[in-house]
Amino acid sequence: MRKFRLGILLVPLLIWLASGCAPTPKEIMKPLNTVAQVDLNRYLGEWYEIARYPNRFQQDCPASKATYSLRPDGRIAVLNECWDADYRQLLRAVRGTARVVEQAGNAKLKVTFFWPFAGDYWIIDLGENYQYAVVGHPARKYLWILGREKSMNEAQYQEILGRLAAQEYDPGKLIRRADSGETP
Repeated sequence: MRKFRLGILLVPLLIWLASGCAPTPKEIMKPLNTVAQVDLNRYLGEWYEIARYPNRFQQDCPASKATYSLRPDGRIAVLNECWDADYRQLLRAVRGTARVVEQAGNAKLKVTFFWPFAGDYWIIDLGENYQYAVVGHPARKYLWILGREKSMNEAQYQEILGRLAAQEYDPGKLIRRADSGETP
């Protein structure tokens, strides 16, 4: 009986010690870099999903579009829409809000779709003319490549993939929208 009690005390202690000593995935990865500065007025508007990491909230969504607009209170209104592959039929939509994280050059946002939960939305790559944006998550759980157009030049897409690998993302996990590539 005494050994049993000792075991009951030791198991939680060992778990506690192991969890405190073992590095978490966040500690192993280098910090995720964002772009230095985002002009929110240029960023607002419509963005089409070119590719994404798989996620539960976009299951059965062949094509997505996000629309960002400025609200009177200074926050950003977010409208995410799921469309059929040809953008002819809207399948579902969700509205949310985003707020800028201070002192991050407008490159880090907190997005809320269901209060009180907010997710990290970090702009990690951005075209010089805001023709594309890459949005990630500091733990590399989420990733989206967005474009102002429904398709993207293949060379540009490959350049983005190279930069993603340098940020410790796995480009092989990306799901690319079927007709988002360059047309012949």
